[in-house]
Amino acid sequence: MSVRFQATPNPNAGKFVVGRRVVEGKSSRSFYTAEQAAADPVATALFELEGVASIFMVDDFVTVTKQAVAEWSDLIPRVTSTLERVLA
Repeated sequence: MSVRFQATPNPNAGKFVVGRRVVEGKSSRSFYTAEQAAADPVATALFELEGVASIFMVDDFVTVTKQAVAEWSDLIPRVTSTLERVLA
């Protein structure tokens, strides 16, 4: 599986297109804390990464909002490898 990063208009949010459905149908999932994400393996794994502030998942992509102090140059490869591992 190949994960592609896409910048968004929000400099603190990045879209990670995963190439397969992460949420079925037209529903979406949003998580703002690790506790909210506890029942979702993808969100749980992402919240383990330092710098992740929130997660939005719909269709075939995951949008990660980073904490202001986090750098995309550090976070993008870690989010990408986490998604590849958890969704494999």
